[in-house]
Amino acid sequence: MAFGILAHALGKLPLKQLTEKLGKYELDFVQLALSKAISDIDLGLGKLSPGLANHIAEQFERNSLRIGVLGCYINPIHPDPVQRRYDIERFKEHIRFARQFGTSIVATETGDLNTYLTHDSLRYREIGWDILKATIEELTEEAEKWGVFIGLEPVYRHTLSSSEKMKQLLEEIPSNHLGVVFDPCNLLDLTNIGQQDKIIADAFDNFGERIVLAHLKDVNISEDSESLQEVQAGSGQFNITGFLSKLHQHKPFVDISIEGVNETNLKDALRYLNSLSYK
Repeated sequence: MAFGILAHALGKLPLKQLTEKLGKYELDFVQLALSKAISDIDLGLGKLSPGLANHIAEQFERNSLRIGVLGCYINPIHPDPVQRRYDIERFKEHIRFARQFGTSIVATETGDLNTYLTHDSLRYREIGWDILKATIEELTEEAEKWGVFIGLEPVYRHTLSSSEKMKQLLEEIPSNHLGVVFDPCNLLDLTNIGQQDKIIADAFDNFGERIVLAHLKDVNISEDSESLQEVQAGSGQFNITGFLSKLHQHKPFVDISIEGVNETNLKDALRYLNSLSYK
């Protein structure tokens, strides 16, 4: 499997400095969120072009790095329709130029589950779901035109709050260009961390064949026992070896983006992950 990180994990920097800094680590790829990672180029809506995308990709290639995925983390259920339309158009722009960046995946999360709670306390989840579906249908239509995959990331606090909800959306939008960014820790909370192996098994049953990218981190119960906190891979309670083994069975050679890393712990995290036997 290939291990990478979020490019902005090492800071928002000028492109040349960023790529040279990332190139010092033994990474296979990066997940690039343009506006979060690159400080010296205006990458706002309408600024992308084939030339600009190729220029950015070339800088990564010179440092032996592949852009595995574009992160375009919009809020697809934003309650302000003007902002939501802006976000949709921005995501579409990423789709159109993804191939010039050297990738075929554009990824996002799906907005807070309680976004419409104050609008309608009884139907707020249904409202959010309907808006999410309409947004993703529009984005999927664009992705199909350009031969690109949309990667959606389920998170227990978001509109896609479970693997069952992810399965439901995949069934309601039957497109092969709609895929899953799977971070198993994002489906865990205090109530189910003890059942993590079942949670992961259910997720693979529900959408294993649709995974286009994996995220990997570790978690511990916080000192006040009120939440899960992210910790360095290998130092928490998440069954990393079991997850990687199952991932290898379902999606061999899939890209895995490591989260919760920075300049001080990245080398240790890579050393630990590369030492695991999961095949």
